[in-house]
Amino acid sequence: MSLSLSLYIHIPFCNSFCDYCDFYSVIAKNGKFDIFLDSIIADINYQIEYFKISKIKTVYIGGGTPSVLGKRITVLLDALKKIPDFAPEEFTVEVNPESATEEFLCACKEGGVNRLSLGVQTFHERSRRAVNRIGDAALPEKCLALAKRFFPDSLSVDLITGFPYQNEKTVLNDIKRLLDFDPAHVSLYSLTVEKGTSLEQKITAKEIIPLENDFSDSLWLLCREELIKAGFWHYEISNFAKNKKVCRHNIRYWLMEGWIGAGPAASGTVINEENGTAKRFTYPSDIEAYNSSPFIKNAICEELGTNILIRESLLMGYRYCEGPDKVLFKKRFGRNVEDCIPQTLEKWKNKDIMLFLNSFLFDAFDELD
Repeated sequence: MSLSLSLYIHIPFCNSFCDYCDFYSVIAKNGKFDIFLDSIIADINYQIEYFKISKIKTVYIGGGTPSVLGKRITVLLDALKKIPDFAPEEFTVEVNPESATEEFLCACKEGGVNRLSLGVQTFHERSRRAVNRIGDAALPEKCLALAKRFFPDSLSVDLITGFPYQNEKTVLNDIKRLLDFDPAHVSLYSLTVEKGTSLEQKITAKEIIPLENDFSDSLWLLCREELIKAGFWHYEISNFAKNKKVCRHNIRYWLMEGWIGAGPAASGTVINEENGTAKRFTYPSDIEAYNSSPFIKNAICEELGTNILIRESLLMGYRYCEGPDKVLFKKRFGRNVEDCIPQTLEKWKNKDIMLFLNSFLFDAFDELD
């Protein structure tokens, strides 16, 4: 049986590390790029054959910082074009302002990429320096202007609230400056202090005073209001789209529609629709081990039974404004969503589940138990 899946590609290189980030990456060095690209291309081709994939629905190249590859991105893009019937409906690449050169963007455009995700995070100078973001506040604006030339109707931008030294004035300025470039999509995140990050260490050492949680939340809500006023549709917890320019790749995650992951630290979930179970494959966060043997047989395999997959389908599905795909849920599990958590759905009727997801899921999982 052939499968239609999405493809996530993890590029584990960065020019420097932001203090808040806990994604796996290593410092970019030109000598490491070629062997890694050979490895990840071999991995992708192997998985397509291994899982008998007939169609790649969407592609997302993330990281790390894919744009540090520069013109070498063409090696990967050319290899993807050789996949039989390769014609994803959406093809996204992440970029950071300091490495998103005209040469890189041109290579992406010519290589079939049709959506760009740009990590601005904030324009506020003091906040950027506090978390070790490269470049001054003028750099994101220069990159936004450049990105709009190549992807005028499919530019997505990341913003983060909750950085040190942010306040109502600075986040409103972030929104204003961003909207001047008319992005099609905005991902608005609230800063999370992850364990083991440099940011956590600086807070512990009292080098940085974090914002109070309630104040940080209020900044996120303020930005949400401004985006909605500007015509954006709040379609997922952290995501806003204009003119229905949603991220189709991420919607497939939220609806648990199946994907493969390539690259160190990448993860994929392949679902058996016949019995409502799945297998999750996750590569170790080790680029040297990956380059030595970049094949799915070396990934960690986790069996997801029906009960676990039901929970994940609810957890992910209710992040999305339309909730889980009810037709897919019934076909996959032989049960309606309403039959699984009737009391929870009645309790939360007419409430905005997305804004209180943790409380909703606590009720839902308690009922499932």
